[in-house]
Amino acid sequence: MVNIVAIYMTLLHGLLKLAGMRPREVEIQPGTMMHFWVPRETIGKPVVVFLHGFALNGIMTWQFQVLSLARSYEVYVPDFLFFGGSITDKADRSPAFQAECIAKGLRKLGVDKCTLVGLSYGGMVGFKMAEMYPDLVTSMVVTCSVMALTESITRSGLQRIGFSSWAEYLLPETSKGLKQMLDIASYKLPWLPNFVYKHLLEVMFDNRKERTELLEALITRDKDFSIHGYSQNIQLLWGENDILFKLEDAHNLKGQLKGKATLHSIEKAGHLVPIERPFAYNTLLKKILASFCEDEKQKL
Repeated sequence: MVNIVAIYMTLLHGLLKLAGMRPREVEIQPGTMMHFWVPRETIGKPVVVFLHGFALNGIMTWQFQVLSLARSYEVYVPDFLFFGGSITDKADRSPAFQAECIAKGLRKLGVDKCTLVGLSYGGMVGFKMAEMYPDLVTSMVVTCSVMALTESITRSGLQRIGFSSWAEYLLPETSKGLKQMLDIASYKLPWLPNFVYKHLLEVMFDNRKERTELLEALITRDKDFSIHGYSQNIQLLWGENDILFKLEDAHNLKGQLKGKATLHSIEKAGHLVPIERPFAYNTLLKKILASFCEDEKQKL
């Protein structure tokens, strides 16, 4: 049977090209290649970089946002290392290394300032990018994420969903496991035939050894966690029914940012809010991005 997800990806790539996007492979250093979707033309519009979560690659995660924003912004969508077409022969699996590779890739693509939009794992890498490259990252939209995945956050999160490790939850080996993963991450998972889960598993869940190592490197010991004082304008955009990183976690994150962030939430939406409620998400995201642009104008 033909893989329906692979067919969908081909059609999606065609739509992206019609919207003014194109794929690019960028060599970060010998042995490290990053895959990006980038604007076909750069004409000085504000730059928005979308950082995906751990389940899907960049364009599958952010397809609805890219198609909605590509005419008004210069949109960049990278795949993290060991997702999509991004790969490295280096042993470093830390979020800091992911941040370094994304930043170097953006520099090579001619980006000198940008707004980051990060979901879950992408939010954590985004915080690292903002910390390491404050001249590159001017603002951030963080969705259903935390500043760092500490031991205590890990314990409470895994206890809520009934798994013993993030790898057990995020790297399912069966169609049933994938359906359970998406069900937990959604407010209300729509019905899909079982073969769709099977095909999605075949297309999206390779590099299991390396992704397990990424998850192991992501966890920060409680005693090693410290709050960085971010200079960027940061906004939080949440699904009210997220059970992985609950609305309580969003309020905690807002407190850690010491009044610099505003929290926006979307009802009847879980962890995968950009996919589950794309119209509501895009409406709020556009307002936030417009406010960032206005702030930048006032600084000039």
